[in-house]
Amino acid sequence: MPMELIVLGSASPYPRPGEPCSGYLVRGGGATVWLDAGPGTLAALQEHTALTDVDAIWISHLHADHVADLLPAVYALLFAELRPAKPMPLYGPPGIGERLGAFLSNTGPAPIGQAFAVHELHDGHFAEVDGLTLATRAVEHGFPAFGVRVTDGARVLAYSGDTGPCAALTELAGGADLFLCEADVPTPSPVHLTPEDAARAAHAAGKLVLTHIGPFLEPAEAAGRAGTDAVATPGTGYEV
Repeated sequence: MPMELIVLGSASPYPRPGEPCSGYLVRGGGATVWLDAGPGTLAALQEHTALTDVDAIWISHLHADHVADLLPAVYALLFAELRPAKPMPLYGPPGIGERLGAFLSNTGPAPIGQAFAVHELHDGHFAEVDGLTLATRAVEHGFPAFGVRVTDGARVLAYSGDTGPCAALTELAGGADLFLCEADVPTPSPVHLTPEDAARAAHAAGKLVLTHIGPFLEPAEAAGRAGTDAVATPGTGYEV
């Protein structure tokens, strides 16, 4: 079965009606992985699969538009009708467990460890999720942030997360069959990419799919500037 990418949301920096923030499902190798959990993506995810059928979650960085739906996910896993067999593997930047616990704490520490088995990312981190391998690279976003290469052994999906231009981004994209890349800003920035930056990073990749297009760019303009016809929209699926 081919590896598949499903767009749950791609809005930046806040969700719009029918447009959740950044979140994606990757299916392949017998596994389902949720990449980034921006606001609105938990509901969108359930249009495709149950939360308890997700094998792991991978988070690029701790800005709210990429992580906020982990908060209701804790409630879903611990305090609702779902009955997960064990804590779900959660791969995220250093401090992700403490950040979630502090937000959800009331009279005492929140039981994050009952919902998630937390693994902190670092540059060069590798994780095996059933038949998928997730290889993490640090990127430039002004604080800890990561991109990832996901492979089933035959095909490679690369995801930029949020980043400015950097050598690691080009290495992340090199040889990937599909490169899912942010194009947030209309003019150069050290912490985000223009459409032209995304195109340069993708020169050694196969298909370029733009995502996380910011409010000061129209999707059609971003696609034209990057030389691609693929812009991530909620519900869209791509075979890798």
